[in-house]
Amino acid sequence: MTLQRISWLFAALGLACVAVGAVGHWLLAWPPAAASGWAGAGAGYLAGGVVLRLLPRWWRQHCDDMYAQPAGRRYLRSLWPIMVGYTLALFASIMLIRRGIDSVPLRALVAVAPAFALVLLMRAALRYLREIDELQRRIETEAIGIASLLVSVLYFAAGLLQKAKVVEVDAATAMIWVFPLLCATYGIAKMLLTRRFQ
Repeated sequence: MTLQRISWLFAALGLACVAVGAVGHWLLAWPPAAASGWAGAGAGYLAGGVVLRLLPRWWRQHCDDMYAQPAGRRYLRSLWPIMVGYTLALFASIMLIRRGIDSVPLRALVAVAPAFALVLLMRAALRYLREIDELQRRIETEAIGIASLLVSVLYFAAGLLQKAKVVEVDAATAMIWVFPLLCATYGIAKMLLTRRFQ
């Protein structure tokens, strides 16, 4: 599967989420938070599709070559159900939490349910890492290391600034953004490392 097709899939997922939010808002009289949540997810998928289209041509070609190999095809096949499952689990979790759950253990389980999809994502990524050639594995591991270190330093610095009352950051929001920031930083690092090793 090419990055061009993936970008179209992102667009289709985005439009589907926006449509669900619109139907929920206009026809089913959902609470505004639920409808806007679906619209927000749709906007995120649409933005992802746009970003994929704006990537440099050499990078798109490299990714197309990697995903044409058996390990890449298996990784993509496992990725799509995980992404859809994550989106559904996230919205179900948010809606159930907002409605109120009295039992603390049940509330905790519902709250972390979307994280199980990320565990499956990491499992698929590790399997992919084991199946690729040595040069690509080196690029992947270096990109993961760079991203982990940069995001850790950023999170630590933000904590110090918060402690010094220089900035005011909501802790829950900051924690939720760690994983997406890690993924974005990893993607940039991987692109730069690939360019260096080619």
